[in-house]
Amino acid sequence: MKETPAPVAASSNSATSAAHLKEIASLIETGAYAREVRRIARAIRLTMALRRKLKTSVVSAFLNFALTPGSEPHARLSSYLPKEDDHEMEVDTATSVVQAPVKHSLPELEIFSYLLVLIFLIDQKKYSEAKACSSASIARLKNINRRTVDVLASRLYFYYSLSYEHTGDLAEIRGNLLALHQIATLRHDELGQETLLNLLLRNYLHYNLYDQAEKLRSKAPRFEAHSNQQFCRYLFYLGKIRTIQLEYTDAKESLLQAARKAPIAALGFRIQCTKWAVIVRLLLGEIPERTVFMQKGMETALRPYFELTNAVRIGDLELFKSVAEKFSATFSVDRTHNLIVRLRHNVIRTGLRNISISYSRISLADVAKKLRLDSPNPVADAESIVSKAIRDGAIDATIDHAKGWMVSKETGDIYSTNEPQMAFNSRIAFCLNMHNEAVRALRFPPNSHKEKEIAEKRRERQQQEQELAKHIAEEDDDEF
Repeated sequence: MKETPAPVAASSNSATSAAHLKEIASLIETGAYAREVRRIARAIRLTMALRRKLKTSVVSAFLNFALTPGSEPHARLSSYLPKEDDHEMEVDTATSVVQAPVKHSLPELEIFSYLLVLIFLIDQKKYSEAKACSSASIARLKNINRRTVDVLASRLYFYYSLSYEHTGDLAEIRGNLLALHQIATLRHDELGQETLLNLLLRNYLHYNLYDQAEKLRSKAPRFEAHSNQQFCRYLFYLGKIRTIQLEYTDAKESLLQAARKAPIAALGFRIQCTKWAVIVRLLLGEIPERTVFMQKGMETALRPYFELTNAVRIGDLELFKSVAEKFSATFSVDRTHNLIVRLRHNVIRTGLRNISISYSRISLADVAKKLRLDSPNPVADAESIVSKAIRDGAIDATIDHAKGWMVSKETGDIYSTNEPQMAFNSRIAFCLNMHNEAVRALRFPPNSHKEKEIAEKRRERQQQEQELAKHIAEEDDDEF
């Protein structure tokens, strides 16, 4: 019989993963001793790229390498790992034997071990064990006050909330998250404050506590964003809060900015931002372009919102109702059903605007028939709807109450109004904001201000020496 190469391949993959984890541990150790946070952030990025290749034996071997065997953290983390198969034990025994354990582990390595085990448990869908591991890691983290741990702590906070969200116990950790946010504020951990603020906003919005989320957001300290991912999440949550509070203009700006800043790989996040942005633009009376719904990888997810936009664009109330009923399950999952209920008035207003453009004079009964109003007294409802639209400036018309007519006025030249100026001003403001954000995002070499100061001092010293030499030369000339 021919030997199958599967065990050899599995052994090589496990050995490679273990070697990568060892390199990541040395990178964290170097960053901890040199107090360079960038090295630790790079180690986390390398870990995220390696997470799909993790196995129980590889994680266990890393714990033996990074932590002292028999210590309390080692025993606790080992208890969370699932039992490995005999095949994995045979394959990866050599890996665990070769690596010698470190006698005195750094706090950074201990926290990284918690993070590694927690990520592995969540990927394996062991949510109960992940919940216990995350609680133990947070309890240990409260006793460590080192700036090199802040990057690791921010990731632990995220997976701590994620493990409780998967088990449906997100409300249990709200008080703990507030306490952690207070600790991060006192320690001037700005990255931790960003992460915890987003987790608290997500916690409140998960239970539809929009007022409490807005109070927390308004009173939380503001500073320059340190993480693009956290800033995108903050803009998304801010857009949702503003949408519920009927502040559609600010909500649109926040949601579109979040979708633009999000990385290309975050497809699910960009889809959610686009869904909410489409609803907000419809509530503002705008019609999104077709290209919004044809973005790569989003066509299927945005199909219900495309049909909804088409119904609003036409102003057909019956079509709007059928689309809302057809995709009610999707809208409920996206938590946009309440916003779609608000769109009914916009559908009626759009249909009324189309009628006012098409007809110079039309009876209110025909208006009610074209709008398909299903009320006991459609003519009276049509009259009130037309009156409100005229008062709000949606249409330029008058009502002849005696004859029951709506008389539309002639459309004037739009360039005689301030609308082109406002559109041009918004485009200029957008370009200026993008330029300012790009300047802020520039990276400068460390200690560049000190080098500049040293160069200025050197120049000043040379100038003083030249003046002194010139003065001495003049004195020598005077003596002669």
